Amino acid sequence: MPVFKTPFNGYSVKFSPFYENRIAVATAQNFGILGNGRLHVLELSSNPALPITEIAAYDTADGIYDVTWSESHDSITVAAVADGSVKLYDLALPPTSNPIRSFHEHTREVHSVDYNPVRRDSFLSAAWDDTVKLWTVDRPTSVRTFKEHAYCVYSSVWNPRHADVFASASGDCTVRIWDVREPGSTMILPAHEHEILSCDWNKYDECIIATGSVDKSVKVWDVRSYRVPVAVLNGHGYAVRKVKFSPHVRNLLVSCSYDMTVCVWDFMVEDALVSRYDHHTEFAVGVDMSVLVEGLLASTGWDELVYVWQHGTDPRAS
Repeated sequence: MPVFKTPFNGYSVKFSPFYENRIAVATAQNFGILGNGRLHVLELSSNPALPITEIAAYDTADGIYDVTWSESHDSITVAAVADGSVKLYDLALPPTSNPIRSFHEHTREVHSVDYNPVRRDSFLSAAWDDTVKLWTVDRPTSVRTFKEHAYCVYSSVWNPRHADVFASASGDCTVRIWDVREPGSTMILPAHEHEILSCDWNKYDECIIATGSVDKSVKVWDVRSYRVPVAVLNGHGYAVRKVKFSPHVRNLLVSCSYDMTVCVWDFMVEDALVSRYDHHTEFAVGVDMSVLVEGLLASTGWDELVYVWQHGTDPRAS
């Protein structure tokens, strides 16, 4: 399956919700510590001689930590930048016209961006300034800032069924559930005893959420009764950097870790580990599952490589 080499270290990868052969990749120079960033838009092809091509690239003065696609415009991406800004890029416009927006309110690195899949008019940014911000494309300033976490917010994700509900994962060892119509968080989930780097909602049950932590575990929770997790998935050797539920199979989720592996899990069975992929040679920090093609996975890491492969096949096989 296709492999793409990026000049900088990979941080995040996202499949387009509109085109099955298009992915966006966020990268940062010098492992994101200091230096530039680049957002790549890649296209997959059936041509074995050139299975993956770059159709656009956007440079930033600081590293890019995350990227998400607009749910309403097929050519727009949103990037989370290390200088505290959130930038919007439009593939339909020439490079000189990009970025089309740059929102700069966060006072620390922006680590996560997520577009609302239900309302499709707004997106979230989560940052190391301990806050989450809500934005719309047409407003010059954020709609609202959510400030309750006591440490960096690494991830904020919309609920796939409820337009006003999202979750945030923080280094303060909690996940908080929010409703934008409410003044404060509606639930505090003390999910791990170490920093929580990622969370994601199940796409078939709006009450199920997964968390990934520095404690090396992935946990699955039911927010209706969250004293005990639904499942604890052990198998990673180092911190779990990203968790993502399958858009096609209720019980399936994928995770990637500083142990350089990508794992696929079935959280409803005792022997939960379905597959382990060890194709990366450095920290695996970004992973995604295609909404449009069942079983299609993409990952990126600090080895400056992007892999796209079908679940059950070898990512390194051509």
